[in-house]
This record gives sequence, structure tokens and C-alpha cells, in this order.
Amino acid sequence: MNSLKNRVTLIGNLGQDPVTNTTETGKKVTHFTLATSDGYKNADGQKISETTWHNIVAWNGLADIAGKYLKKGKEVAVEGRIVYRSYEDKKGVTKNITEIVLNDLLLLRSGKERGKDEEGQG
Repeated sequence: MNSLKNRVTLIGNLGQDPVTNTTETGKKVTHFTLATSDGYKNADGQKISETTWHNIVAWNGLADIAGKYLKKGKEVAVEGRIVYRSYEDKKGVTKNITEIVLNDLLLLRSGKERGKDEEGQG
């Protein structure tokens, strides 16, 4: 049960191209945002769609994979842990950030990509 204490699994689309940097200690880190969408019907029967944005962080090998293969709009499944941190901006204001630090990443094919594969068969 210990592995379930801080575990998040999301499927969504990248909101931006990943940005990869190397830390002062030589570790690679890649950042990107992931949008997940959910829908429901309100009391009037109207369909309501909600999008939630998640900050994703990948380190080392996963940073290389994310930086190389992910692009804005790409659908992915991610698994990781929630990390809360804070920092002080240039104006001295404390900012709080919630991030998902990746443990695993799965590239998913969009409907357009599946259609292209099927056209090539035959």
C-alpha cells in the first residue's frame, strides 16, 4: 500500500512544447503542461466541460524522452507523484507551485495518427 500514498495518473494533451534544461549538477529536467478535460451535465441539462492544467516535471532519462518525442497537442498518459514547493519571485512575493514529478510516461496516438496508419495498410 505504500506505493499508493502519493500517486497520480493522468491522460491529457500537452499545452506547450516541452522545455529541457540541464541543472548546475548536470541533471536534465524537462517541464511541460498537460490539460485534462472532464464533463458533466448541470441542473439545467447543459453539458459543461472543464479543463484542468497540470505542471509536469521529468528528470534524467524521462526528461530526454519527453524533450525528444513530445510536442504541443500530443496526447500522453503520465504517472508520478504530487510535489508542492514555493519560491520567492523577483519582487519578493512567495509563489506556491504544484507539480507532478514523472515516474512513467506513455505516448498515445491521436485519432489522426491512427487514421494515417490505417490508410497505409491495405
